[in-house]
Amino acid sequence: MKYGIVTSAGTVHDYVAMAREAEAYGWDGIFVWDDICVGDLEAYDPWVVLGAMAVVTERIKLGAMVFSLARRRPWKVARETLTLDNLSGGRLVLPVGFGGAWDGGYSRVNTDEPGRRERREKLDECLEILDLAWTGEPFGFDGKHYQAKDLVFRPRPVQRPRVPVWTVGAWPHDRSMARSARWDGIIAIDRSPGAGEYDSVPPETVSKIRDWMIDRRGSLDGFDIIAEGVTDNADPAVAVAHVEAYREAGATWWIESHWDGKTTADFLLERIHQGPPRS
Repeated sequence: MKYGIVTSAGTVHDYVAMAREAEAYGWDGIFVWDDICVGDLEAYDPWVVLGAMAVVTERIKLGAMVFSLARRRPWKVARETLTLDNLSGGRLVLPVGFGGAWDGGYSRVNTDEPGRRERREKLDECLEILDLAWTGEPFGFDGKHYQAKDLVFRPRPVQRPRVPVWTVGAWPHDRSMARSARWDGIIAIDRSPGAGEYDSVPPETVSKIRDWMIDRRGSLDGFDIIAEGVTDNADPAVAVAHVEAYREAGATWWIESHWDGKTTADFLLERIHQGPPRS
């Protein structure tokens, strides 16, 4: 299992410092977050922050939890991803979702928020275009929402065959799960009856997702199952036992995600210095 943490509070300088410290203290991934406008909270462009993180680190994976692709232009994302992957020496991962009312890119900017169906369609088309762009070969695209011709993106990303794509996958919805199965990882969320919208996915659901993915894909080779949650490594044994249940259920990544609105940069740095809950 690999371990990451989200920089969910602090200044842009704090974020860069967190990346440096996370690498030094044994974390495997550092993740920013993506929004346009979040009221009184401080927010920064994720691509710019990740670029700064890339030049002060050498090993750690870089990404955002999660990029809302449905409100972005695919060709711009193609250029951003290949640039960042080259800058980092092949350390970018691309966690993605289709966004929603919580996303300032829709609720505070657009006068006509697209419905869930349209956002899903845009996400899928954007991923198709990225997959073509990362080949470095000329291509065109004729979709419902995006059209392009005679495009070519070079240089290619460092990673082959592509930058790893993780998509949000909502258990037990087949359409959402199938999207994740087509790519390189699933950011697991639980939409079972009775599950809270912001509840962490429990290990027993991760186990069901693992079995579903094996049945659909035939193998989990090269595929990640990402679980998010919170641990307090002040008692390492408790933290390790909590995360071990997820590893046994099939999760390949544990990502510390503190979204309670009370988190501070000092708290996150302290948690980073405690180290990942590695057994």
